[in-house]
Amino acid sequence: MKLESDFLVIGSGIAGLSFALRIADTGTVSIVTKKETAESNTNYAQGGIASVMSSTDSFENHIEDTMKAGAYLCHRDTVEHVVHDGPERINELIEIGVQFTRSGKELDLGKEGGHSKNRIVHAADLTGKEIERALLDKVASHPNIKVYENHVTIDLITEHHLFTTKKENHDTIHCWGAYVLDINKNVVKTFIAKNTMLATGGAGHVYLHTTNPLIATGDGVAMAYRAGAAIANMEFIQFHPTTLFNSGSPSFLISEAVRGFGGILRNAQGEDFMLKYNPQGSLAPRDIVARAIDNELKRTGDEFVYLDVTHLHGEKIKEHFPNIYERCLKHGIDMTKDLIPVVPAAHYSCGGVVTDLQGKTSIKNLFACGEVSMTGLHGANRLASNSLLEAVVYSHDAAKYLKQNKDKNNGVPANIPDWDYSGTVNTEEWVLISHDRKEIQQVMWDYVGIVRSTHRLARAQRRINLIQEEVKDFYKRTKVSEGLIELRNLACVADLIIRSAIARKESRGLHYNTDYNFLNDVEWLKDTLIT
Repeated sequence: MKLESDFLVIGSGIAGLSFALRIADTGTVSIVTKKETAESNTNYAQGGIASVMSSTDSFENHIEDTMKAGAYLCHRDTVEHVVHDGPERINELIEIGVQFTRSGKELDLGKEGGHSKNRIVHAADLTGKEIERALLDKVASHPNIKVYENHVTIDLITEHHLFTTKKENHDTIHCWGAYVLDINKNVVKTFIAKNTMLATGGAGHVYLHTTNPLIATGDGVAMAYRAGAAIANMEFIQFHPTTLFNSGSPSFLISEAVRGFGGILRNAQGEDFMLKYNPQGSLAPRDIVARAIDNELKRTGDEFVYLDVTHLHGEKIKEHFPNIYERCLKHGIDMTKDLIPVVPAAHYSCGGVVTDLQGKTSIKNLFACGEVSMTGLHGANRLASNSLLEAVVYSHDAAKYLKQNKDKNNGVPANIPDWDYSGTVNTEEWVLISHDRKEIQQVMWDYVGIVRSTHRLARAQRRINLIQEEVKDFYKRTKVSEGLIELRNLACVADLIIRSAIARKESRGLHYNTDYNFLNDVEWLKDTLIT
């Protein structure tokens, strides 16, 4: 079954929905999303959007905070562009109906780790959910946008799928849409489009413990890599320092804004241990906090540390963090009176599909936006709340570029084939999928986590290589399913993370290798590129 539109958007978080709304006036848009439209990393984002919205702040401050948090691996031109563009994009969100928290008539600006000023625009402690609500309302009423829920993308359509022996055009790879599995009907559809936007989010479920929803299996990065796109900086996986201990999967995130509000991290002895590791204490950047907690747990043998807000005004805590307060209560914790047990969990991928300032990838007609992309903004460590900002800025930039260059696309080949089912059979060996998925997650957690070593990485690579071979064999002879598609992508992304981590012979930002526990600006102040 072939479905044609001018634009194909893969993913329904803030990046995909924002792009769809911006481009829909120039053509038809198909949005494919793995689950329901509201199930995305955006929907789980508690903190907010970082932007210079106060006279006491400045673009220079925000730029420097971003560069510093990213261990100066950030691309300065990208940082300057995103920071300067931020206020206008925030105002656009307000115009479409996002209800940000205010203090009187002014926006209530929070502060998070790594920020020198209060600049976090938020909607209580459910900012992502509020943004998603407003965007979905607009998308639902737009006549040029059609949303396909419960559709999981298998692969991007490129020259590889045209079944031609000609080689003259293969130096430049083009994307003309994607093959997509309709989960409910169990049929693969051919979505054809002149331009495709990858907005698939992150890859948190490559790890055993993550704050990400179940859909975050690295699909966009894996698909783009298989198609031939450039991938960079996959070693930089941000572990959120504070998730609620024993809160299930995904782990419930205790927003960094709680520490920005005055929360203090303490060990079992009640010590404010962060002061030993960084003069900013509990408000140090996330990579420093995560490593400090990891070190404390290894030093003491404890399973968790505590986040303490009991010294703060109880009613203000409830007012600022109603969702977190209610969730803690369900676990028998009154955060106004009790210490909150917390542990780190995989949270955000700073690497991804390489793009330029317009969101263009190295594949023609393929764009990427949001967590799936590597724009150069985050460097070696994402500054808190810069991710939603990046998504709205780059969705705007990509749409602007396409509007200005709408006549330059050469169209779509007429001979794009439907999905080929030949040689595949249905199978009941689903235990292989669940076992391999768990093994990938355990290997990555044990050997490619917050603290790494050359020996651990080598061991991880051997095991992931073996799993990849098993998955490839299984994939070739089995009809596609959601579980198999995700497993294939998880194995691919795990391999990319390990290869990137092995390549970087230093410790920078989120990548900490005990065998190279130093910065090497001479040789490694550069991206880790894989093609």
